[in-house]
Amino acid sequence: MSTPAAQKGRGTSHNPDNRFAPSRSVAEDDGWYQEVPLTQGTQVRVELAKSVISRNTSPDLPFDRSINPYRGCEHGCIYCYARPSHAYWDLSPGLDFETKLIAKTNAAEVLAQQLSKPGYVCAPINLGSNTDPYQPIEREQQLTRRLLEVLLRFRHPVTIVTKGSLVLRDLDLLAELASQRLARVMISLTTLDDDLKRVLEPRAASPKARLRAIRVLRGAGVPVGVLCSPMIPMVNDSELERLLEAAKEAGAQSAAYMMLRLPLEVAPLFEQWLQDHYPQRANHVLSLIRQSRGGELYDSRFGARMRGEGVFAELLAQRFAKAMKRLDFAGRETQTLDCSAFCPPGGQMALF
Repeated sequence: MSTPAAQKGRGTSHNPDNRFAPSRSVAEDDGWYQEVPLTQGTQVRVELAKSVISRNTSPDLPFDRSINPYRGCEHGCIYCYARPSHAYWDLSPGLDFETKLIAKTNAAEVLAQQLSKPGYVCAPINLGSNTDPYQPIEREQQLTRRLLEVLLRFRHPVTIVTKGSLVLRDLDLLAELASQRLARVMISLTTLDDDLKRVLEPRAASPKARLRAIRVLRGAGVPVGVLCSPMIPMVNDSELERLLEAAKEAGAQSAAYMMLRLPLEVAPLFEQWLQDHYPQRANHVLSLIRQSRGGELYDSRFGARMRGEGVFAELLAQRFAKAMKRLDFAGRETQTLDCSAFCPPGGQMALF
C-alpha cells in the first residue's frame, strides 16, 4: 500500500492503531484496491463528565491540578505529547487525534459542583495542560469561557497555556480575574517562520497573532508569559533567542522552554513527519534527540523529560539562561496568584 498523502491543514495523514486495540487490520494491495482520500472534516463527540479536575504529583509541573475541556486537539501539532491519550478512547493518536474530538459539554457545571464541596482546598487550576483550551472548536463550544465564568464567580485562581489567539475573546473575564490576582496566561510560541508553523502546527494561530495576543493581554493588565516549547534540534532551536526577544518586545513578563518530548506513538509520527518535510536533515535531528535522551527518542524520568541531558541540552539551557538575563525576564513560577479570596457563591469568606 502507498503512504497516505499529506493533507492540507492536518499535522499527519497517518492513523496508526492505538496500543490498546485487541486486533489490528492490515491493508493488502490485491490489484483492485482504489485509494480513497481520508476525510479532513472534524467530528466532535459529546461527553458528560463526572469530574473535570485532574490531579498530578509531577515535580516538573508548576501546578497540581488542571482541566481539559476537550480530548484531542484540532491544532494538529505533530509533536504533541498528548496524542497517545487518544488511545484510551479507542482512537488513533494520529489523524484521529486532530479530527475526532471529544467535548465535555457539562464541564462548567461539574466544576462548580467540585469547587463547592466542603473539603475542597484552593490552589491554581491550569487550563491547557493536555490539549489547548482555545483550539478552533472552542469558538462554537465556548466551554473554556464558561469555565472562566465559574472560576471568576468562585474567585478561584487560574493559569492558561495556549497557542490560540481566541484567548482574546475572553479578555473581559481574564482582565477581571487579573485585577484580583487570579489569572496568568502563557502563550506558546514555537517559531516566527510562517512556513514552518504551517507544517508543524497546521491549525494553530500564526506567530504574529500570538505576539498580538501577548501585547493585548498585557495591555489589559493580564500577567502574560511566553513558553518556547518544544525546542526541536535543527528545526526551530536556532530561533530561541529571537522568540524570547519578540515576546519581550510584545510585553511578555516571564518565559520558559521545554525540549521536544516523543512519548509512545508520537515518536513514529514525528519520524514520518521529518521524512515528509525535512528528509535531508531527518537523521541529524533524530541523532541529536537521542544524544539528549540517553540514546533513545524519549526519556520519561522526572527532572529529565522536560529539559533533556547531554551536550546539546546543556547548550540550549545555557542559551536560554543568558537570554533570560539579557532580556530581564522573570521565571515562570515567580508570578504568584491569590488563593485567599476563594469563596463559593453563598459562602462566607474568612475574617482573617
